[in-house]
Amino acid sequence: MLRRDLLALGACAALPALPRAARAVVPAGGDKPGEVVRTHALSLLAPPALPADFPHWPWANPAAPKGGEVVLARLGAFDSFNPYILRGTPDVGIGLIYDTLMAGNPDEATAEYGHVAETVELPADRKGVTFELRESARWHDGKPMTADDVVFSFNALRTHGRPFFRAYWADVAEVVAESPRRVTFRFRSNDNRELAQILGDVPVLPKHWWEGRDFTRPSLDVPLGSGPYRLERFEPNRSVVYRRVEDYWARDLGVRRGLNNFDTIRYEYFRDTTVAFEAFKAGQIDFRTENVARDWATGYDFPAARRNLVKREEIPHEIPTGMQCFAVNLRRPLFQDPRVRRALIEVFDFEWMNTNLFYGAYTRTSSYFSNSDFAARGLPEGREKAILEGFRGRIPDSVFTEEYRLPVTDGSGNNRDGARRALALLREAGWTVRDRRLVNAQGRPFEFEILLQGATFERVALPYVQWLERLGITARVRTVDPAQYQVRIDAFDYDMTVDSMGQGFSPGNEQRDYWTSAKARENGSQNVAGIADPAIDEIVELVINAPDYQELVARTRALDRVLLHHNFVVPHWHSRTFRIAFWDKFGRPERNPRYGLGFPQAWWIDPARERALTEARRG
Repeated sequence: MLRRDLLALGACAALPALPRAARAVVPAGGDKPGEVVRTHALSLLAPPALPADFPHWPWANPAAPKGGEVVLARLGAFDSFNPYILRGTPDVGIGLIYDTLMAGNPDEATAEYGHVAETVELPADRKGVTFELRESARWHDGKPMTADDVVFSFNALRTHGRPFFRAYWADVAEVVAESPRRVTFRFRSNDNRELAQILGDVPVLPKHWWEGRDFTRPSLDVPLGSGPYRLERFEPNRSVVYRRVEDYWARDLGVRRGLNNFDTIRYEYFRDTTVAFEAFKAGQIDFRTENVARDWATGYDFPAARRNLVKREEIPHEIPTGMQCFAVNLRRPLFQDPRVRRALIEVFDFEWMNTNLFYGAYTRTSSYFSNSDFAARGLPEGREKAILEGFRGRIPDSVFTEEYRLPVTDGSGNNRDGARRALALLREAGWTVRDRRLVNAQGRPFEFEILLQGATFERVALPYVQWLERLGITARVRTVDPAQYQVRIDAFDYDMTVDSMGQGFSPGNEQRDYWTSAKARENGSQNVAGIADPAIDEIVELVINAPDYQELVARTRALDRVLLHHNFVVPHWHSRTFRIAFWDKFGRPERNPRYGLGFPQAWWIDPARERALTEARRG
């Protein structure tokens, strides 16, 4: 998912990360160091819970009826069906047409089970992984999926895809098709313990369809897939319809039985969140994840909701919430001084916002790994302290002596103490107030632009602008459409923006794309802040190569602590619930998966409810 897709969910959003791979691979039945292991599943915290012949996910209903249509809203526009490259704005639903080698179970923190790959083979030295493809795996045109398709997909993504793929799979030395159904990835070393599992996430693309096409260019050619849906029709920038594949090759596998129940999934595009909400209230949109606290508190007093035709629920989750924030662009000289960055934090009044804008719905985020074991806490001790000692003199001294704390106000909106602390820091950094404007020694004013996607975050940014004005800082808000936003983000063309660094159950290779020096220079990376610090680069590699879970916790807390004490971002907030609203036409399993909603995969249209809803709306 691109950053613009996360932020399009709305202001004040608690943006939970999807469960992501973790540390040492544990095959089904337990790891056997020194032996070749063949298995149907991999996990990175505990042995996989399900056997090779499991009939369906425990949270799915294998008897779910098929049929009907669900209509969902998306913000912005699209001009491409290639979601894997920097160029173009892809349709958000295109992943429905593709399959991956392994399928994650959102009921387990880090387990993945064979999907396109029937079995996984781990060599004795753990310097590679082999996937054996199912003989039944087919493209929508009837041709078999092969190891050559996997090799093509991996090489195309790593060579021409978004920078994330190069960072994520950097430790793969080569990939080889050993036979039509057997593909082997060889690693540079056996230190990167999660690499075998995250290769299971490779989306398999059809080599024969892409031959003669330019993978690096956006395109509206209807792509060939293998997944549960195919792209049926579309209107550029307006709508896309995906139709369920009746003879889907994987429909009877345990990883797919009871899922993908809607005959069609239609995405309607809207330029504005307010218009999208009005479309939902009018019944033009069926399901909505609500990420604006104000709307959740006050926006659902409309006739259909009062008649109970629209249902609302808050569902607790256990997903790490990562970091949503105002991120400064360290590539700009204005933000190089850490005292300046801390001043921007001191003047931010979360307590006022939570009371007056968010109806008390949120908790302040004080870690890049919030709501997880990996969040730094207190002062460093034990193994974490020993790790940090190796970087003493290259990281902030406060790491060892001060617990990282964010300022707390009384919520009145009169944050005088924060303003005083901020001005003191700015003076130390060489800034003074002259004629009510903050200027440096050369007389240049302190001014910058806050880049936003859509209008929803304006109500957050505008009070912040007013607080900055009290310090003599001029901040301007620039709101652009999602496509322009993504272009500017990819080119690092901003002073400050809203960012979301999602995290999973066990940090690993993705951390390179967030924090490392190489990615600070590579357009399109997720290093939005432009962090380029050799010590942080080294700590990231320690995280990736952690030999076990305990060491991973210590190393990740060390990384979290160093990032926090550099004051790279102005932290926002998070929530530990999903807020959903939907028209009462659905059936769903008896429970949600532990780490997800199960929508739209496991829900279905309930014919009786749909008839009752139709009659009620006529009345």
